[in-house]
Amino acid sequence: MKNDEKPVGRRSLLRLAAALGATATVGVFAADRMSGSEVGPAAGAAPPSPPARPAGAPGAQAQARLRPAAYRLQPMTGYAPPAFRRAVPPVRTRPFLHLTGVGRSMVLTFDDGPDPRYTPEILATLRRYGCRAMFFVCGEMAVDNQDLLKEMAADGHVVGNHSWSHPLIPKLRPSLIRRELGSTSEVIEQALGTPPLWYRAPYGAWNRLSFEIGAELGMEPMAWTVDTLDWKEPPADSIVRRVLDGAGPGVVVLNHDAGGDRSRSVAALKRYLPELLDAGYSITVPRR
Repeated sequence: MKNDEKPVGRRSLLRLAAALGATATVGVFAADRMSGSEVGPAAGAAPPSPPARPAGAPGAQAQARLRPAAYRLQPMTGYAPPAFRRAVPPVRTRPFLHLTGVGRSMVLTFDDGPDPRYTPEILATLRRYGCRAMFFVCGEMAVDNQDLLKEMAADGHVVGNHSWSHPLIPKLRPSLIRRELGSTSEVIEQALGTPPLWYRAPYGAWNRLSFEIGAELGMEPMAWTVDTLDWKEPPADSIVRRVLDGAGPGVVVLNHDAGGDRSRSVAALKRYLPELLDAGYSITVPRR
């Protein structure tokens, strides 16, 4: 993870075609950290039916919308889905965990926003250093902060789907998984004109249905390599140390810009980002 490699410029690292119900990926991600296997192109699927809207989604009555939950995140970094049967047509059975074969490139990701208290400063820091990141947004936060989604896209960041209300996906029946993912995709498409191509399961808890429904909605699953543990709200020093200790070619870093007090996450980014760049890392995102 920490082998020195020659840096590469900020260029397209991934050409991903996603149509309604179809996903295809260039194999630059490793999908199973335990086995070290790589994932090749996935076959397409038939276009899905439009997902139902949950209470609180666009078009639902305003009084039915609940305020975003002040949940405390504890990513299940040890969670590994069992060996599921392959869907027909085939879809992923493991999320992507890191980039492969891209030199000294890393991906920064931010979950649970957008939050107007913290996201704007994170965007400003990334802009200051000319870096792009991935933001996995929750629908309940995104629906009232679509201006921040537009700002993300305008700066070249990737906006991904992190469900509507941050539930534990494996505990939901299929219709609710579809509702959580589908309604969030609708909000993103409403704000940006295109639906998301990536999603991340809350807590990193995946199951077969989440992979299949995500694929039907044209999305690929993205996990992470390094957990900053900022969901515990540690001192900024601890976050910085975890990022720098875990830095390496292809690493995907998990951060948060909502879901609690993220002021330490904001402060840490301002410190570790220039250090990564000075160390020769290119901070990049997967592209279409």
